[in-house]
Amino acid sequence: METTALPTLEQHLLNELTSPPTEVRRLFHGRGRCWQGLEQLTVDWLSGQVLVSLFKEPSESFLNELHKILTGLCTSEIWQQSGASSLLLQHRDRLGSPMEILWGESGDYQDVVENGLIFKLDLGRKQNNGLFLDMRNGRDWVMHHAAGKRVLNLFAYTCGFSVAAIEGGAEHVVNLDMAKAALSRGRDNHHLNKHDLKKVSFLGHELFKSWGKVRKLGPYDLIIIDPPSFQKGSFALTKDYQKILRRLPDLLTEAGKVVACVNDPSVSSQFLIDGMATEAPELMFTERLENPPEFKDIDPEGGLKVLVFDRN
Repeated sequence: METTALPTLEQHLLNELTSPPTEVRRLFHGRGRCWQGLEQLTVDWLSGQVLVSLFKEPSESFLNELHKILTGLCTSEIWQQSGASSLLLQHRDRLGSPMEILWGESGDYQDVVENGLIFKLDLGRKQNNGLFLDMRNGRDWVMHHAAGKRVLNLFAYTCGFSVAAIEGGAEHVVNLDMAKAALSRGRDNHHLNKHDLKKVSFLGHELFKSWGKVRKLGPYDLIIIDPPSFQKGSFALTKDYQKILRRLPDLLTEAGKVVACVNDPSVSSQFLIDGMATEAPELMFTERLENPPEFKDIDPEGGLKVLVFDRN
């Protein structure tokens, strides 16, 4: 990262905060490699809390100048009128991903709104806060296609897709994730949106040891697959994704749909298209969802890939 690029970041944030978002949003996306010298830095608006994230440890001179620019930003009239309540700096490349409070006050949790839905985030406790902002369009698509459907949400994490599906009128959603703490936060998210939890199931299991239970709760009209690129001891994307794809025909209804996701810059959307053609040829690729405009990437295949497949 380059110290000389930091004034560009400062001006961009001033422009963004002139008309601050009304919902949770990314303000600056260096990870898309469209901002030279700032490739390992992002800034998010979390209902008034502004979170700056460093994905790689910078030089001492860069960090000192970043601190100077950020603390100076907080004295500007634009910042004062933006409604910002705090400015946080997270060092994601350091052990434990520690968080600094540069201005204002911050608690451990923050409720945010996306597409009218409420989600509870963890701040300063974990590397990821509980909601991946680049998946906004995916959750919106599910909300508009879930009415009356039985939904299977694999690698559910904090159940963002589940919340969207129930809000959209889903008959039932089955969430599976081996991280029970994440599923517990998923329950919280449903409670925040006043959802009927009788319509939601939470399975805290490893997927490859739970096919029988998953099949028993089906068949499903919609299956969502949003795995990590790598999960030690349980999932490696390029090796294990095919094991999921070949199970889909037995889990889907005759007119079922699949939303399959990949968020590894080194893995293209063609990996999913080819994998589905090999493992579940009756499922046809129909569309790729666009990422939110603030997540512009120099390479269209470098960011999040969300693909829809249709059995019918």
